[in-house]
Amino acid sequence: MRKLQVELPLNQTQKVRFERSIERLQLLSSTTNNSVIVADSINEDAYLLKGHGTSEVDGELLATVCGVVVHVDKLVYVRNLRAKYKPEVNDVVVGRVIEDFEVSQSYWRVELNSTQYGVLKLSSTNMPDAVQKRKRFVDELNMRDIIVEDDVVCWAVIHRDGRLELKALSHKYGKLDNGELLKVDPYLVKKTMSHFHYLESLGIDLILGRNGFIWIGEHSQVKDPNQNIGKEKSYTPLETRQSILRIGNAIRVLSNLGFTMTLEVVMETVNLSNTENIDVHDMLGSEFHVLVTENEAERRR
Repeated sequence: MRKLQVELPLNQTQKVRFERSIERLQLLSSTTNNSVIVADSINEDAYLLKGHGTSEVDGELLATVCGVVVHVDKLVYVRNLRAKYKPEVNDVVVGRVIEDFEVSQSYWRVELNSTQYGVLKLSSTNMPDAVQKRKRFVDELNMRDIIVEDDVVCWAVIHRDGRLELKALSHKYGKLDNGELLKVDPYLVKKTMSHFHYLESLGIDLILGRNGFIWIGEHSQVKDPNQNIGKEKSYTPLETRQSILRIGNAIRVLSNLGFTMTLEVVMETVNLSNTENIDVHDMLGSEFHVLVTENEAERRR
């Protein structure tokens, strides 16, 4: 459990409540997860292969960095919590196209909060008319009509050796519009069966990127191939924009507290703000951080 990542003016009552909840969470975490701190004992099995973040001292395998213990067969290593995103094949990632993309070579470069830029080939994209077809020379000339620098995109990792390649595996992937992009520590987003979530009651799409980039935006309908692409886009309703901001602030609070991002936890935090009649702008204040910490301690118990 981390301390608050932002300085908040907690009064004496809030400080006591916050510290009590943190103590409860630490007590629960000590028996339910595999997180370690420096010099924690990992395992005394002499047949384990010692990987990154571990060291053998006096016959014991100890952690040399703060993080999470990972076992791969006989290999054991510690994944640093503060490290950059390390891609895995089929990871769902959200990123932003950077300025120096290589149009001449038919691909874009994407910032993914990793040690490598993502490579998005023209041949791996969905065309604006939603029709899967062979990319032609004219499509290469019109690449800027599809994606330009600073666009936010969502793709899947398909290759990570040499260079990090991305691909649209279905109609869910592509350019993202009418929403907000947030960044959290990658370790807060666990790999799950689905990283795409449609909040039907709010008309919002929530994408939890494994690289720590999270997208909250107005729900995007799959385009009809016969639809007029040039049709003017209507404005996002005020109510939808307010919901995007409320969800975004819920994620910011969870990130400040170091809590794992799941759909259930995010929406529980949103519902808590509504139940307690917390205004969107007040969600980033001291009281709501304390309320979320207390709620998380109760939820885990």
